[in-house]
Amino acid sequence: MLWGLHPVRAALANPQRRILAGWTAGPALADLADAGAGGRRTGWETITAAQLAARLPDGAVHQGIAVAAEPLPRASLDTVLEAGPEAGPLVVLDRVTDPQNVGAILRSCAVFGAAALIATDRHAPPESGALAKAAAGALEIVPWVRVANLARALARIREAGRWVAGLDGSADATIGSGRPAARYAGTALVLGAEGAGLRRLTRENCDILVRIPMAYADKDESGNFIDSLNVSNAAAVALYELCRN
Repeated sequence: MLWGLHPVRAALANPQRRILAGWTAGPALADLADAGAGGRRTGWETITAAQLAARLPDGAVHQGIAVAAEPLPRASLDTVLEAGPEAGPLVVLDRVTDPQNVGAILRSCAVFGAAALIATDRHAPPESGALAKAAAGALEIVPWVRVANLARALARIREAGRWVAGLDGSADATIGSGRPAARYAGTALVLGAEGAGLRRLTRENCDILVRIPMAYADKDESGNFIDSLNVSNAAAVALYELCRN
């Protein structure tokens, strides 16, 4: 199930997305005319907002529209790498499991021109309505590659000529300076789960570890004990820096 104006509009505009059924409550369908709603799905069922909410998980902000759809076809790592570094940076997730975070990261990938999001088959959330809502349509735009083994995938990315930079709060280099600056266009940015961070084998398969500069260097004096960002916020900051360079 996909719900909300942005996710449904993007799904309708995506020829790879097979729409099985659609429900609308209120004028939402008219707002999607530019997405080819009529051509993709005839016979939308009009129901009440309460009936629509009953079809969805508790708390789903449906904005008066939802569709049932088949999952998207799997994207291939080889296909993504064949496009070359000029296609944009890659974002790699090491056991980031929260669907809201992954959806927000997909949205940042779309905004900053990332070529793909890469995660493992296990220890990553499935495609879902909640993830799609957080992605605000980016699930339909950014290829999402699933791999069996992250270390092997990172080795393959490096073999393809990509510079692999792991985001780590304890790193000496910052993401806005240092050795990888000239190769940012082809960077594969690796982010770990909040708290645990990057696993040892993941770190060993990075060319460099970098950090986001933060204002807590003198936290004992300042009293500022906020020493990290939510992983989706960290991804947005790091992708902006890659885009800016």
